[in-house]
Amino acid sequence: MVTKKWAKILYREQGVPDNYVDDSFLDELKKNLHTRTYEYWNVVYETGVVTQQLSSVCMFVVAYIFMFTGRLSPSSLLCVSGWLTLCGYPVFRWLERSDDKVKVQRSALDDLRSSCIFLTFSFGMSPILKTLTDSISTDTIYAMTVFMLLGNLIFYDYGTTKVVASQHLSLNASIFASVCLASRLPTTLHAFATVILAMQLFALWPTLRKRLKKEVPWTHSIMTWVSAGVAFIALYSVTVVPAIAFGLAHLFITYICPLWLIRLQPYKNNIHGPWDEAIIQH
Repeated sequence: MVTKKWAKILYREQGVPDNYVDDSFLDELKKNLHTRTYEYWNVVYETGVVTQQLSSVCMFVVAYIFMFTGRLSPSSLLCVSGWLTLCGYPVFRWLERSDDKVKVQRSALDDLRSSCIFLTFSFGMSPILKTLTDSISTDTIYAMTVFMLLGNLIFYDYGTTKVVASQHLSLNASIFASVCLASRLPTTLHAFATVILAMQLFALWPTLRKRLKKEVPWTHSIMTWVSAGVAFIALYSVTVVPAIAFGLAHLFITYICPLWLIRLQPYKNNIHGPWDEAIIQH
């Protein structure tokens, strides 16, 4: 008597329980179909996206400390910020026009108009921002600032496709942190300078960084180390311990974490087979 070959169907009686699994079931097993193999130095290069954002957060905090202690005037900060913006904007426009895949829809006049509206609105709202959180204790303000800046780092779009990344949430967290800190500064001009600096570090600067990384890849490493150097010197001018902690964190993220990832690659084991959910292609 010839035994019928088991088939993976339930609508025909085969003389076995419904939960029976034949040895041939695993013939369709496939492992690590879509696994990427990472190279160490490529991962080191990509970590610059993380360390650059960390450097921006450190520079923002140091700028606040300098203004709070009187070592930096808001007018000086606004002058430096304005000069850097005037230098960076032509570079961004040139990179934008050099990308054939991007259709430039905004003119320089449109950007100038938007900038004037934002500056006017921010300056007009500075007295409100200055007194917005007066009734909240300083310790609470600093605690909220820490959480908001951590939120900026966590939700920043580092290029991942995961849902956790949200550029808008990251930017809003940083702006909220700037509003919190602005209320602890002496004048409305200080508050205005703090908000403007936050917009430059967390909105304009990341946009330019991404464009430079895409169009001129070799500048990415330079931006990483220049940003880290500026942040380290700024922290060192305040106190030594945070500067050392930042330097160690930078080295850990840049060199140790990629090595850790490479070492863990052989242990990755994704299995695919007939048990996977059907994916509708069209």
